[in-house]
Amino acid sequence: MLSSDSILDIYLQPEEFYWGDGETRIKTLLGSCIAICMWHPTLKIGGMSHSLLPSRGDKRPKEGFAEARYVDEAVELFVAEVRRSGTQPGQYRVKIFGGANVLPSIQAEHAIGPRNYEMSKKALLRHGFSVFSEHTGGSGARNIILDLWSGETWMRKLS
Repeated sequence: MLSSDSILDIYLQPEEFYWGDGETRIKTLLGSCIAICMWHPTLKIGGMSHSLLPSRGDKRPKEGFAEARYVDEAVELFVAEVRRSGTQPGQYRVKIFGGANVLPSIQAEHAIGPRNYEMSKKALLRHGFSVFSEHTGGSGARNIILDLWSGETWMRKLS
């Protein structure tokens, strides 16, 4: 059992990514942004990303590094950590949260939240990850907490 003194609490701001071990708790608050949570049940490692936009598209520098600001590049950050740990994408429990349409006057096909969600599914599948669960869409904010020692994830919907 972990003591509260040994837990590393990480609060992700928009555009951030964190990968850690079994003594870490990661938290974030989402609206139209997407959080991808990833956990390895045997090694008790994993992480979370908080992405604002689906992709940077053609604006990405050829030698540029991946940024968690973009959903597709956040998945690349996960892939790098998975490789570094000597594991495979299929070994992780992946959960997706967010993607709300926070401006209901905008039609869903033009809203950023649903586009973020679509990119997260596409990028994860392209790299061999399976989505274990998700809570996306709607119009409200979500508070997300991931404990890397257990893989438990909590989501609270805010009005």
